[in-house]
Amino acid sequence: MTIHWCGTGLSAVPGLRRLIEAGQDVVVWNRTVEKAQEAVGDLTDKIRAFDIDTLSAELAAEDVVVSMLPGDWHVPLAEAAIAKNAHFVSSSYIAPEMRALDAKAKAAGSRVVNEVGLDPGIDHLMAHDLVAAYKASDAYDADNAISFTSYCGGVPKIANAFRYKFSWAPVGVLKALRSPSRSIRQFSELNVSKPWDAISRYDAPLATPESFEVYPNRDSLPFMEDYNFGADWKVKDFVRGTLRLNGWAEAWADIFAEAGTASDERLQEIADQLLKENAYDEGEPDRVVLCVALQAEKEGTPVWHQTWVMDAWGDERSSAMARLVSYPVSMAIESVINREIEPGVHAAPSDPKLVNRWMDEIQTLAQHLMKVDHLA
Repeated sequence: MTIHWCGTGLSAVPGLRRLIEAGQDVVVWNRTVEKAQEAVGDLTDKIRAFDIDTLSAELAAEDVVVSMLPGDWHVPLAEAAIAKNAHFVSSSYIAPEMRALDAKAKAAGSRVVNEVGLDPGIDHLMAHDLVAAYKASDAYDADNAISFTSYCGGVPKIANAFRYKFSWAPVGVLKALRSPSRSIRQFSELNVSKPWDAISRYDAPLATPESFEVYPNRDSLPFMEDYNFGADWKVKDFVRGTLRLNGWAEAWADIFAEAGTASDERLQEIADQLLKENAYDEGEPDRVVLCVALQAEKEGTPVWHQTWVMDAWGDERSSAMARLVSYPVSMAIESVINREIEPGVHAAPSDPKLVNRWMDEIQTLAQHLMKVDHLA
């Protein structure tokens, strides 16, 4: 059984090194061999120039293909894995084309696991834990009003004037700004075409409380079913969103003005310039903040309210973003190898055994990670 890890970009390396150091048989595929050698050449010489046809020819049954490449590669690589009765893992959202592979994956015995990075990924684990805990509590009542919020952001630990620095591909950050969002606010569906039209304040219950700017991200609504919400639950609020430092919206006003209508070529130009001006300096720490909360109210009074809170920053190990994206990917690969995940197309697991085990390891990756019971 061989792990074919594709991509050694900004958020890929710590999890890749973890697998190699654990003695797994890993072949590293990267578009630029030299960059892969810089990343893991001290641990392995199994480094190849990425080519999907060459990789497909080498695939054997039960191998695992890992895509840390841009999103356009995920479905072709998953299809290549399924064709060889192999498996596939990615940290990215499940696209409709990926979900459509479910029947083929099941027939081939292929485990196709996505959404196992930071967000999506760790946030899913936290949500599954909170929903399970609420359902098992004395406060559970289908008539309660339920509010769910999940906010995540990578931000500079040392704030800059732009209120942001890039820990992943800038063009991906800019394209995400073009995504409309759908969420629930005060029992009503909220549809927003531009994220900056729905910015609000969020007071995070960190060790030292801190406020951030937040906005809804993508389509939150399908995740109610993914998180095992009851079909009869009365949902007051449900939003999965992005978190930024205060002052971010003002600092980005010129970007907002152009990003919505810019051509792909112009967007790349903007991204290149922004990376030049707002990249992390050598050794400069990044920071990741993630807060996932579930609250139940009865007749307007909170009867259950817990929040998972994570605050992590770069250290001598790696950037926080790289650790928190790639370590869960490596844990998902191990769960695939151990057949702890069924064949088919899946997101991060809801099985309490896996959730608890993964969260125990994630505890070692963040400087601050705890579950807050606001009513205790």
